[in-house]
Amino acid sequence: MRRPKFTGSILILLIAFLLWIPAVYNLPPVQEQLGWRAAELLARFKYALSPPEQIVFVPEEKSSLPTQTVSPRSSPPVHVSVTSTQIPSIKQPTASHTTALPIPKSNQLVGVRHEYQTWNNCGPVTLGMALSYWGWEGDQRPIAAFTKPNSRDKNVMPYEMAAYVEEETQFMAVVRAGGDLELLKRFLAAGLPVIVEKGFEGPDFEGWMGHYVLVTGYSDQDQIFTLQDSYYGPNQVMDYTDLESYWRAFNFTYLVVYPAERQVELTAILGPQSDEEYNYTYAAQKASDDIYALAGHDQFFAWFNRGTNLVQLQDYVSAAGAYDEAFALYPAMPEKERPWRMMWYQTGPYQAYYHAGRYQDVINLSPTTLDAMSEPVLEESFYWRALAREASGDNKGAIKDLRWALKYHPGFEPALTKLQQLGITP
Repeated sequence: MRRPKFTGSILILLIAFLLWIPAVYNLPPVQEQLGWRAAELLARFKYALSPPEQIVFVPEEKSSLPTQTVSPRSSPPVHVSVTSTQIPSIKQPTASHTTALPIPKSNQLVGVRHEYQTWNNCGPVTLGMALSYWGWEGDQRPIAAFTKPNSRDKNVMPYEMAAYVEEETQFMAVVRAGGDLELLKRFLAAGLPVIVEKGFEGPDFEGWMGHYVLVTGYSDQDQIFTLQDSYYGPNQVMDYTDLESYWRAFNFTYLVVYPAERQVELTAILGPQSDEEYNYTYAAQKASDDIYALAGHDQFFAWFNRGTNLVQLQDYVSAAGAYDEAFALYPAMPEKERPWRMMWYQTGPYQAYYHAGRYQDVINLSPTTLDAMSEPVLEESFYWRALAREASGDNKGAIKDLRWALKYHPGFEPALTKLQQLGITP
């Protein structure tokens, strides 16, 4: 029996159609409408088989180098080489800011254009809202394209948002840690909205996660802040106590966007916090005080914050010890309270363990992090495991991980640079 002449044409069309589907699926408009639904279904399926709250990381190594005992109001160590035998200290910071002007009892800023987020896009959209206050007319899409080339990326780091402001707009940005409610109010009283990164819990998803909001107002009488929330909507309110608690999960990190002509005023509000070393020293002590004042998952966050600040101060051994304490608390938490997405938003443990020479802990922490995701889209986890593998003599594994990092974040500069150092063409 002779085949119809058009069979070959149909086959060609079918192959073309199958090849066309992935290209169309990855288009931004399709991802915005359908991609998140597919990812959510995939996540539900994977998490049903392997509950992420049951995944526990246990450090294998302990550094033989000395670490500092944490105590309330002790001076945190700074700029210590991992080969040092003694840990120096610096003068204890006494205040987070020195601006003496009185703070009004309330203030509400207007002029922010609210925008709801697309999937996994709270960082770019919140930054867009902050920029809109100063007259910027864009939306979340160009910011997302700059900060997360892979639309499925779970997180945008504060430094990536600041880089967008300084490289793609005429405005400036400052990122600091260890903020407090008084400092928020000082910024708002001066007409400067503030982006904060905080914990996030809600009825529409399972478990704790991170979330950015733009703080635009406060009222001492009602004890509330006004938030522009890309998930819940404009002009949301949160009481002072809750914001402080949720903010702790991210080291009280804040980002302020401002015009260059406001630099002197911004510096005056920050006071000594303008200096990054002072800021992280202050934030490390703030975390130490929290460690002794809190319990449960709040104490976990406090230990984590201390480690994060000590990483910034380059005291990697003490930072690794702080992370060890945090990870030791994690298994004792009720499973429903475990912040199992924590490492989606943090790279401090990788840096601390790597620079302390604890390469196996980096190698073990990376898959622990990636296994708690519906798909492994964290370029930082692959990058730090690559460095640890290289340091352990596994160049082949390192190159593989660097290529995975670039797959999930095309153009990721640290991975490109490391491949070039290894003599490999990306």
